[in-house]
Amino acid sequence: MENEFLDQAQLDKLKAAAEEVEKKKNEKKEKKEARKAKRKKPQPTGKATKPNAFVQILNGDFLSKEFILNNLNFIFFLIFLLILLVAKGYYGKQLSTDVIKTQRELDELTSDFFEAKARLEEKTRRMELVEKLEKTGLRETVNPTKVIRIKETK
Repeated sequence: MENEFLDQAQLDKLKAAAEEVEKKKNEKKEKKEARKAKRKKPQPTGKATKPNAFVQILNGDFLSKEFILNNLNFIFFLIFLLILLVAKGYYGKQLSTDVIKTQRELDELTSDFFEAKARLEEKTRRMELVEKLEKTGLRETVNPTKVIRIKETK
């Protein structure tokens, strides 16, 4: 291997060729970036857009502190609704047990009423009353009852 000396003209040509290659590489990069920029949706300039809730759930962003702090009111509202749902379930269960208990009491009182009514009818039969009242000296009337009506003058 021998050392070669290059004159200034050859050195300028090599530098120009290297600059040309570098220029072509930069143009290719710029074209790629331009194609990528065309594919992406343009961002509005005034306000940064947030991804929707579904995307945040898939990304796991909803677990970040910032997301939770921004949506704290909504989270409390959801917790309140869940508490109401559970309370409604317990309230409904309590109401149904109260209805069943009251229905049983009503059935028991109804049966007691019919039993007492049957006993009263038995004890107040005409023949039994006549037998019981003979001991006291009272008798059944033979004459029909008469109604006395008074006409009032106006």
